[in-house]
Amino acid sequence: MALTFRSLIVLAALALALPVHATEIAGRARAVDGDTLDVAGQKVRLFGVDAPELDQSCARGGRRWACGQAAKTALEGLLGRKRVVCTVQDTDRYGRNVAVCLAGGDDVGAALVRQGLAIAYRRYSGRYVNAEAAARAEGLGLWSSVYVEPETYRHAGEGQPAPDPACAIKGNIGGKGGRIYHLPGQADYEATRINEKKGERWFCTEAEARAAGFRRAER
Repeated sequence: MALTFRSLIVLAALALALPVHATEIAGRARAVDGDTLDVAGQKVRLFGVDAPELDQSCARGGRRWACGQAAKTALEGLLGRKRVVCTVQDTDRYGRNVAVCLAGGDDVGAALVRQGLAIAYRRYSGRYVNAEAAARAEGLGLWSSVYVEPETYRHAGEGQPAPDPACAIKGNIGGKGGRIYHLPGQADYEATRINEKKGERWFCTEAEARAAGFRRAER
C-alpha cells in the first residue's frame, strides 16, 4: 500500500524522536593500569585521559616515585566494587574500546585527572582540561613531581630516553660553555642530546641542576 504524504511525515517524526544508543559495556571492573580497565571481560581504555605507564617512575622530593603504580592504585580505588558503565567512543589501534566510564555514576576519567594521576589527553578531547587545571593549581599527584608525559615516555625509544625515568632533566653545555637544563615538555627537550663525556648530565630535580651550575632553559 502506498504511503500518503502525511504518513511519511509522521514516520519521519518518529524516526527523529527515537534515541540513538551508543555501545555500552557494563559490569564489575578491575584496573589493568592507570587508564585501562577490564570490564566484564572486555578491555576498555579511558577516553580523553592519559595516565603514566605502569612501569613509569617520576621524581618527587628528590626521590623516585612509582607514579605509574600510583595511577593504577588510584583507579582501583575509584572502581571499588561499584557497577561500571562505559559508553564507547572509539576503538584504538590495539582493538581496545575507548570509552567514558562511570563508576557508581561518577566519571572515572574526571576523578583520575582531578587527583593529578592522569592528564587530559588533549589530542583526542578537551573534556578533562578543567579538571587538570584544578589538579595542577593544587599541586596534586603528577603536578607535585617532575615527570615525563606518558606519550613521550612510550615513545622514548625514538629519542634519547633517560637512563632513570625519574631523573629526566637534561643538563646541556653549549658551545660557549653555557650550562642550561631542559625539563620534559619544553620546546628543545626532545632535540637535546646528553653527552656525559662533555660534562653534560641528567638531573632528578631542578634544585639539583641549579646546584651544579645549570640554569633553566627559557623555552
